Amino acid sequence: MFNNVSKSLCLMLAFVIATAVEVQATDAKPSKAEKKPNVLILMFDDMRFDTFSYRGGPVHTPNIDQLASESTRFDNAMTTTGLCSPSRAAFYTGRWGHKTGLDDNVELYTTRLAELDPKEGGLLRRASDAGYLVGHVGKWHLGARGTEIRGAEIDLAHGHEPRQRFSRVYTPYSKVDQIAGYYQGKLDKNDEKHEYYMTLDGAYEDTVAYKKMLAGKQMLQQMAEDERPFFGVISFNQPHPAYRVPEPYASMFDPNDIELPSNHLAKRVFKPLAQDGIWWPWHDVGHMSDQDWRKARAYYYGAIAMVDRIIGDLLQSAKDEGIYEDLHIVLWGDQGSMLGEHTLYDKGPYAYDELMRMPLLMKNPELESRVVNRQVSVVDVTATLADWMLLDSDGDEDGHTLIPLMEQGDAAEKGQLDLALYAYEWYNGSWFGIRAVRTPEFKFVWNPGDNRDEFYDLQNDPGEVTNQINNKQYKKQIAMMVELLKQELKRVEDPSLEKLTHHAKAYL
Repeated sequence: MFNNVSKSLCLMLAFVIATAVEVQATDAKPSKAEKKPNVLILMFDDMRFDTFSYRGGPVHTPNIDQLASESTRFDNAMTTTGLCSPSRAAFYTGRWGHKTGLDDNVELYTTRLAELDPKEGGLLRRASDAGYLVGHVGKWHLGARGTEIRGAEIDLAHGHEPRQRFSRVYTPYSKVDQIAGYYQGKLDKNDEKHEYYMTLDGAYEDTVAYKKMLAGKQMLQQMAEDERPFFGVISFNQPHPAYRVPEPYASMFDPNDIELPSNHLAKRVFKPLAQDGIWWPWHDVGHMSDQDWRKARAYYYGAIAMVDRIIGDLLQSAKDEGIYEDLHIVLWGDQGSMLGEHTLYDKGPYAYDELMRMPLLMKNPELESRVVNRQVSVVDVTATLADWMLLDSDGDEDGHTLIPLMEQGDAAEKGQLDLALYAYEWYNGSWFGIRAVRTPEFKFVWNPGDNRDEFYDLQNDPGEVTNQINNKQYKKQIAMMVELLKQELKRVEDPSLEKLTHHAKAYL
């Protein structure tokens, strides 16, 4: 049964026995005298890894596909946390939430956090200190005026985010009655459920996303006219649920023709209790019909098609400004999103692949395009950007540079264990403390706020439907994954290691 994974288990055993394992860059960092590159980050919210046509997905995405053909595709990129603020904090700082203090969403109902500590300057401050023209457009979600205080000279299109520190949090009072109405047969305009799918009035040019795209163009024009190297971030709320798009995107995909994954509406059997939680009113999905779920997915696909248009418009602007040829580009999504897998919607305290995995393209115009299959993390992107831009260190670096993988492909880390670490400490004020470790074959999820952990055989059960944590046939594999998680928590100096050590005795 396990012959196909014996080689990986041997690698795991070697990893565990080793007294110290650190991923080291094989190439020296570039000289400070080298020319600093222009860097553009294109960031999207709750964008899954599996929808684009370059991945064989259902949405025709010619602009993203073109960028992918010029980039290193990291087809197994993982976020640190399936939640907006913590994943973004990890990206900007290169550190896990237990080090920065940012381990929950900010500025929302029940959260204890209002902002990322201003002392955490992150990539924006480091780039500014290194002489870059720093610009930020769109969603930040790490505290009011956070981009400004970190050195962003161009600071545009903030959207719904507060401009005063410590503003009162958003509280979803109106959504309670709206969801209750769905159970009573009440629908929103156009007979839709606007907390899940919605046809916006007007056209593409009338959307908030379009206005942010225009602000992004304005930033690129200003950067093109400046003699300094630039570091620019353009961050969109799309395609975050609820899935709201105008025509033609709202009707671009026929709900009746959509293929559904094998774990769609799968019953959660022997899963942690938190997965049943209604953490926001729209997590209550008992009213959703088969057609509702299909429409939500169809509108998500429409949102991805609109995202592709946004990217095409921005990249064309960079070409028009004469800066594209030498431009370093990172396209990523802060985490995935649930579209009915395991009968879940949006996000929550769990570690399923649909939430844990994220899209990641990194374009260095000096390198040939390639596909990397090894797992990489958000914090590795931070380390790579620091190398690209020749930035001085500002403290711990939990990731490692991806430059060798971009230059040599998977061969650059041949013989090293392929694993990813994931956490879900808080979710809007509720503590879970979840830690997960993933290899290409297995996933172990430690749930210290519950008495039920999870173990999945990803090769035989890629939909993560069956929790094998009590299956004696996997005893050896579970023990190995637990040891790997202990090693990873030690590596990143996670204080939860002490508790895991006690809980792990049940598996060793």
